[in-house]
Amino acid sequence: MLKRNIFTIITSLIILYLSLAGSLTSGVGDVINIPYIDKIGHFSLYFVLMMVIIIEHRNSFGTTRHLLLAALLPFCFGTLLEFLQFLLTTNRKAEILDAISNSAGITAALFLWLFLKPYYREQSK
Repeated sequence: MLKRNIFTIITSLIILYLSLAGSLTSGVGDVINIPYIDKIGHFSLYFVLMMVIIIEHRNSFGTTRHLLLAALLPFCFGTLLEFLQFLLTTNRKAEILDAISNSAGITAALFLWLFLKPYYREQSK
């Protein structure tokens, strides 16, 4: 089981580190002033996490319901990390917009897969 999910685990550990470590962008905001750049980061990280889950388990999703159930994992993981940021860190804070960005990234990955899935099935036959 560990071998089958290795990329999901690695991606999750990277997100865990980035969520609970000190802000790696200190000083960057002075040079590059892009509003809500952290929300773009949240969206991207959870988009990648959901795509990794989908790619690793693409043959296991019999129905869209299975895919939606799998999407609960990164959603709960992101929500848990927001609570942990609130409880464990002093230089990071939990924000509802971060959780919304996480969910948007997961949703975008789901829609992308649902769009590409018919083409994948044709290729695999």
